[in-house]
Amino acid sequence: MLDRKTIRTLRPTLYLMLALTLAGGYLYLFTGSPVFWPGFIAMIFFYGLIFYMGTYAATMRQSGGGADNILLAGRNIPLWIGIFTMSATWVGGGYINGAAEYTYDSNYGLMWVQAPWGYGLSLIIGGLFFARKMRRFRFKTILDPLSQRYGNKMTVLLYFPALLGEIFWTAAILTALGATFATILGLDIRTAIVISSLIAIAYTAIGGMWAVALTDVVQLGLLIIGLIVVIPFALDQVGGWNVVWNKYQLNMGGLAHILPSKEVLGDYYYNWWDFALLLIFGGIPWQVYFQRVLSSKNEKTAVWLSIIAGFVCILAAIPPVMIGVIGQSVESWEAFGAAGPPENSALILPYVVRYLTPGIVATIGLGAIAAAVMSSVDSSILSASSMTSWNVYRPIFKPKVSNNGLAKVIKRCIWIIGIAATLLALNITSVYALWFLCSDFVYVLLFPQLVTALFFKKANFLGSLAGFIVSFILRFGGGDATLGIPVLLDYPMIRGGEVLFPFRTLAMASGLITIIVVSLISQKWYPPKPLEKVI
Repeated sequence: MLDRKTIRTLRPTLYLMLALTLAGGYLYLFTGSPVFWPGFIAMIFFYGLIFYMGTYAATMRQSGGGADNILLAGRNIPLWIGIFTMSATWVGGGYINGAAEYTYDSNYGLMWVQAPWGYGLSLIIGGLFFARKMRRFRFKTILDPLSQRYGNKMTVLLYFPALLGEIFWTAAILTALGATFATILGLDIRTAIVISSLIAIAYTAIGGMWAVALTDVVQLGLLIIGLIVVIPFALDQVGGWNVVWNKYQLNMGGLAHILPSKEVLGDYYYNWWDFALLLIFGGIPWQVYFQRVLSSKNEKTAVWLSIIAGFVCILAAIPPVMIGVIGQSVESWEAFGAAGPPENSALILPYVVRYLTPGIVATIGLGAIAAAVMSSVDSSILSASSMTSWNVYRPIFKPKVSNNGLAKVIKRCIWIIGIAATLLALNITSVYALWFLCSDFVYVLLFPQLVTALFFKKANFLGSLAGFIVSFILRFGGGDATLGIPVLLDYPMIRGGEVLFPFRTLAMASGLITIIVVSLISQKWYPPKPLEKVI
C-alpha cells in the first residue's frame, strides 16, 4: 500500500504523463503529425521519471531551510553527486549536438570542435584556482565577491552579462532538443521546446538545487548509456570505423585533426586561439558552475568535484564526435529512408540516431539527448534566478526580506527567466553559434572582474567600472554576426566583415589591466574593500 506522502508526490507526475499522452493524441488526430509512437511513449515515461525525482527532492529540504536549500541544497552535496551534477550540467544539448554539428560540417571539422576540451579544461582550472577560495568564503553566488569588492551598483551592472549568458545558453540547449524531437519523433519543433522547458521549469521551482542535483544523476547515466548504444549500430550501417574514418579524412582534409595548423587555417589561425582561450577561461565565471562548488560539503569536495568533472566532460565528447564523423561518411541519406541530407549541420546527431539505428535504439538515443538537455536547462535557470533574487532583488529592493520570502522570489524568478529563455529558443537556429556567444560575454566582461575581485586586494569600484567599459568597447567594437552588430573598430585582419584578429582576448586582457591600473591610481578616493565570509 502507498502511504499518503507517496501518493501526494506521485500525483503531479501522473497528471503530467496524462497531459503528454493527450498531447500526442491531439498531434496525431488533429494535425496529422507523423508521430514516432515508441519514442513518444518512451519520452512520456522519461519525463515522468525526471519530474517525479524533481518533485521528490522537495521533500528532502530541511524544515525551515527556505532560500538556502533552494540555492545551495543546504551546502550538503557529497562528492559523488557533485561530480554527476557538475558533469551533467556542462554535457548538455549544446555540448553533444554542437560537437556533432561542427565535426560533421565541412567548413569546420574536428579542428574547430573546441568547446568540449575547452570547457573540460575550464573546470579543471576552476577547481585548482577558484573553487577552494569561493567555498572558503561561503559565498552564495558568483556575484558575491564582486558585490563585496566593488559594491552593489557595480554588481548590478555585472549581473546583466551573467544573466544573458545563462539565458542564451538555456535557449541554445532548448533549440538543440527541439530539433532532435522534430527529427526523431516527428513533433513540431516549437511544441517540443515548450513542453520540455515547462517540465524543467516546474520541477526546478518545486525542488530547487536538490531537484537539479538528483535529476542530474539519472540524466548523466542515461546520456552516457544512450550515446554509447547508438555508436555500434550506426557504424554497422556505414561499414565500420576504419571505413568511416578514412572517408572523413578524405572529405575534410586538414580539418580532420584536433590541433590547429596555420597551413590549414590560414588567417583563421589566431581566430582559433581566440576562441580556444575564450572557452577555457570563459567557462569559469559562471553561476551554474559555482552553484555546484558552493553547494559542496567542504572545500576539498569543491575542488575535486570540479577537477574530476572536467575529465568526465572531455571523455563525454567522444560519442558525439564519432556520430559527426559517421554522418559525414554517409553518401546517400535517401538509402536509409531520409528525404535527403539534413537541412543544416545542427541536425546531424538526430539524423544519425533516427536513420542509422533500429527503432528501439533510436528511442534510447532520444532519451540520451533529452537527458542532456534537461540536465543543463534546469541548472541554468536556477543559476540565473539565484543571482536575480540574491544579488539584485534582496540588496536593492528588499534588504530585510525573510528567508522564506526570498524562497518565494526565487521560485517566481525561475518561471520568469525560464519563459524568457523559451521564447528566445523559439526564434533561433544556430546552436553552436549561440553556445559560443554565451562564453564570449562572460570571458570578456566577467572573467577579469572575478579574477581581480578574488586575487587583487587593491581592486576597487572605479577600477572595476573602467575595466568593464574598456572590455565592452573593445569587444563589441569587433561586431557580432549572431546579434547582427557590425564591425565598428578598425581591427587588423578583417575578412568578409569578420574580425579574425583575437580581439576578444585583447578586450579581456585590456579590461584586466585597466582594473589593476585604475584601482592603484584611485586608492585615495576609493579605498579597497576586503572580502568577508558570508554567514
